Amino acid sequence: MSSPDIAILRDLAKQYAGIAAQPIQDERRALWTRHNSLKSTRPLILATFGMHNVWCREVFGDAVMTCQDPFYREYERRFRMALFQDAIGDDLIIEPWVTVGAVQARGWGTIWGVREENHPSGVVGGAWKFQPVIQDWKDVEKLSWPPHAIDEAATKRNADRLRDAVGDILDVNVERGPVCQGFMADISTTLARLRGLEQIMIDMYESPAELHRLLAFMRDGILANQEAAEKCGDFSLTTQGNQEMVYSDDTEPPRANARPQLRRDLWAFSAAQEYTLISPAMHDEFLYQYQMPILRHFRHVAYGCCEDLTKKIDMLRQLPNLRVIAVTPLANVAKSAEQIGDKYVFSWRPNPTDMVCASWDETRIRRIIGDGLQAARGCHIHLHLKDVETVQGDPTRMRRWVEIVRDVAGA
Repeated sequence: MSSPDIAILRDLAKQYAGIAAQPIQDERRALWTRHNSLKSTRPLILATFGMHNVWCREVFGDAVMTCQDPFYREYERRFRMALFQDAIGDDLIIEPWVTVGAVQARGWGTIWGVREENHPSGVVGGAWKFQPVIQDWKDVEKLSWPPHAIDEAATKRNADRLRDAVGDILDVNVERGPVCQGFMADISTTLARLRGLEQIMIDMYESPAELHRLLAFMRDGILANQEAAEKCGDFSLTTQGNQEMVYSDDTEPPRANARPQLRRDLWAFSAAQEYTLISPAMHDEFLYQYQMPILRHFRHVAYGCCEDLTKKIDMLRQLPNLRVIAVTPLANVAKSAEQIGDKYVFSWRPNPTDMVCASWDETRIRRIIGDGLQAARGCHIHLHLKDVETVQGDPTRMRRWVEIVRDVAGA
């Protein structure tokens, strides 16, 4: 069906396909494969963003898009953001497909059968406060394990619409993985929303038995959700993540609509942002021991998002398939490097405030990046600029940051 929206989408899809077909994408695939296989490469560079960042809502919000139909508008946004990503010039791989997510029975904020709630600040991009569902331990009875339940008719309808629009230009990849992936499988993210961030810290002292039972319930629910998806053949080469590029010598490269995969052949990502102020011993007892049975099913694991893991690297070593450790803005880069060495991938996330968010100071950027790279000599390091809430009205800072880092790193 011809329409102005489809014409807009097709033009963007052709631009995207042209970028995805460039030889540099294969060069990046080779680099990430070596890097994630713990082989020497130059420092790799990522600068990522999303609609969770305030500046993206301004630059890529609905008011800026031209498609009228909300369905097409969302893919217009994805293509425009990918074209901007390419212009940044980092080492992110632009893959030659566009993905449609399966319509799940439960999603973010509802996967445990109750609706998570919060009190927003009223400020765009501002903080919000949890409104815990589990006020009393009896409230745990309200929870139910997340089913692996896909609305096949709705999923097919969405995939067919996109194929009709751009299917002759790009493969349309249908991602059917379980709802319990990434943050929705790390326990920590949802636990804090269900019980309250401060309350779980109190529970470790006042109600340890009850907290252990809740953690076990969530662990088993996540395992059941993932096992059901695996039995249905709904894990694929695009049903995985590590907050970088999912390439390595001993995993099959991602590919659209690939045959069903087993977890043991895929990457997994996990984190514990809500536990950043919790001691290593309590992090281990009240979270990591429940995360590891989930993560052991996968080939490689990337751990950490924004939390400081400097004092928890020994704890993380318990996981035999751990491959990537996040070194975040609050982490001690030198002490992390001493512990990580060349045994894991060193995923350094320099503080975005120092990099691009609060004024532009090239001298400061060069000093911080240079000192960090010096401290991490001998490590398998990549630099990942993320959680960029503002660029102070100047999105070109993202590309300029990449250029500076390349110059400092000789990359």
